[in-house]
Amino acid sequence: MKKVVAIDGTSGAGKTTVAKLIAKELGYNYLDTGALYRAIAVSLRNKGAETDDSDDKLGEVLGSTDVRFIDGKVFLNGRDVSDEIRSKEIDHYSSVFSARKIVRDFLLDAQRNAALLNNLVVEGRDTTTVVFPKAGKKVFLDASVEERAGRRFLQFKEKGIDIAMDEAMQSIMDRDQRDAGRDIAPLTVASDAFLIDSSNLSIQQVIQKILDYVKS
Repeated sequence: MKKVVAIDGTSGAGKTTVAKLIAKELGYNYLDTGALYRAIAVSLRNKGAETDDSDDKLGEVLGSTDVRFIDGKVFLNGRDVSDEIRSKEIDHYSSVFSARKIVRDFLLDAQRNAALLNNLVVEGRDTTTVVFPKAGKKVFLDASVEERAGRRFLQFKEKGIDIAMDEAMQSIMDRDQRDAGRDIAPLTVASDAFLIDSSNLSIQQVIQKILDYVKS
């Protein structure tokens, strides 16, 4: 395995933005694992799968699903779904489907294989505890619920998606509860992770903290 900087953390804490910039600064490849799970959710929903379907039914869909993350874009069976995966519906379903073992097993090798040939900055929930537990550098990025809800609100608004602030807040709290409470790979802070609360920090300040940590 090549060098890996794994960035874990809560929903809306800024993992994607920070990871992209860190990868660029270090000259590493970038992998957004959350985007892969979102693409899987799109595939499952397009085939009519429900969250309480059996593993056999989900497996039928996964068997004909090809998901790839290339140059910052997500491709589902050869189609660019980078925008489609950011909807409110997929935000919900990606969280629910990602709690299923068959889905996590389907993507685990694909994520790990990304680090076989290239130095990697990888971000997403459980990257520091399950996917890359032996990563050379681990970061856990967090922020207050209010701050994360505000960021999610602006993110949706920029994409032209109508959402109220209280809806964004509830979405973040629901996501936190699902991620921390699931039986498989729950959201936890790795014992050797560098913890950063970005509530009152600019993106550049967060990036500098991570770069100082990586280079230490």
